[in-house]
Amino acid sequence: MTEKEIEEGCRKGLNEARKELYQHFAGQMLGIIMRYIANREIAEDLLHDGFIKVFESFNKFTWRGEGSLKAWLYRLFVNTAIEYLRKNKQKTQSLDEIPEPCDDPDEKAIIQIPEDILMQMIGNLPTGYRTIFNLYAIENLSHKTIGQMLHISERTSASQFFHAKQILAHKIKDYLSKKC
Repeated sequence: MTEKEIEEGCRKGLNEARKELYQHFAGQMLGIIMRYIANREIAEDLLHDGFIKVFESFNKFTWRGEGSLKAWLYRLFVNTAIEYLRKNKQKTQSLDEIPEPCDDPDEKAIIQIPEDILMQMIGNLPTGYRTIFNLYAIENLSHKTIGQMLHISERTSASQFFHAKQILAHKIKDYLSKKC
């Protein structure tokens, strides 16, 4: 089925289209959730909750061409993960967890690190740092928008992002020193 056929079938409530939507996008959406939620069991629960939201709110979706369904799902699942974090008060880290300053690693060296290793490093960040890092660096949201989403100040978002980068810089330097 094409994305348009899936969209039309889901809008009509056809189980075949819903099944196709789930099979086609579940893996990608789980990956998105796991960027924010480190616990796979919770992430899988949120995946199912997210698809329930999708099926219940299909009337809010507007077809804008190929890729628009995936983009809508992407945003919905990011919001599902953020909503979970907000409800569970996992927004920011304490000052005790602030890493020592570290120079940014050489960009050429970072390119040599496999993507799955980098994603694992990001995934191992403390929840608040990981959330803000994902929203700022991967989702390209502003600190003002992140602050509004997470009910924190813009400065807190920027500070959390800075600390996340410091932790990642340490992890990258450790990784590269072991590879040499």
